[in-house]
Amino acid sequence: MSFLALAKVDYRARLERAELLAQQYPSAQEVLTFYGHILRFQSDLYKRLPTLLAKQSAGAREGLRSEFDAGFLLDEFQGFLSLLELHGPGPLSDHSRQLKRRGDAEWRRSLAEFWTTGLIKPSANPLTEFPARAFLQPYAELQVSGQLPPVLPMTVCRCPRCNALPVLGVLRPEGDGGKRFLQCSFCSQEWEFRRILCAHCGEEQEQKLPVYVAEQFPHIRMECCETCKHFLRTIDLTKDGHAVPLVDDLAMVPLSLWAQENGYTRIQANLLGT
Repeated sequence: MSFLALAKVDYRARLERAELLAQQYPSAQEVLTFYGHILRFQSDLYKRLPTLLAKQSAGAREGLRSEFDAGFLLDEFQGFLSLLELHGPGPLSDHSRQLKRRGDAEWRRSLAEFWTTGLIKPSANPLTEFPARAFLQPYAELQVSGQLPPVLPMTVCRCPRCNALPVLGVLRPEGDGGKRFLQCSFCSQEWEFRRILCAHCGEEQEQKLPVYVAEQFPHIRMECCETCKHFLRTIDLTKDGHAVPLVDDLAMVPLSLWAQENGYTRIQANLLGT
């Protein structure tokens, strides 16, 4: 087994890809335009986090899933809630406005709770989880980028870093084919995963693991399981080497509708629920 180390996060590449796909796919234009606002905030926060962390006690700098005091992030979180209130879709804007009024104590609690337990199981209420998930993603990615890859003796269905569920799959070129990875829904880390295996229930029979590809999205694989009726959306970089998995996944709105109509449930929703 191998583990794909996470280098410094390239937010510029994510933003440029989001802008390109917004032009190519009208059905995702609104989603990707909003995501652009999120990316600009995340990029700025990611750059400033080392300075913010340097002012904190050692306990505030401990790794993923450790308990921590989110106090050093509250000023930034207030600004993020203002961004969501201004640019978010109606329900998210309303929720962010209400959360903003609750003040520091509620922000500290919600951020600390999500940091320790978020995305370990499917989101019960993606709307209420969204502010913490999107805000803390740069912090989780920064934590992972500074760690050595763990040893994986076997295929695992959860992130070996933080125990979160996978948000998508990635096929990366290797030799004449592709090697399959899963990408974490929380820290964005990737780890190698067997090609013929359900990432939810562990089904191994190939005939129960159909793969669907839509003509208009040739680099997107809908990897389904007839045993548990879950699916994993996989970005095939052997078909499109310019794809940015987290971003391309967000643009696939029609494929989510197809999955719903055919009785499949996603293992873990992406950031925007597309």
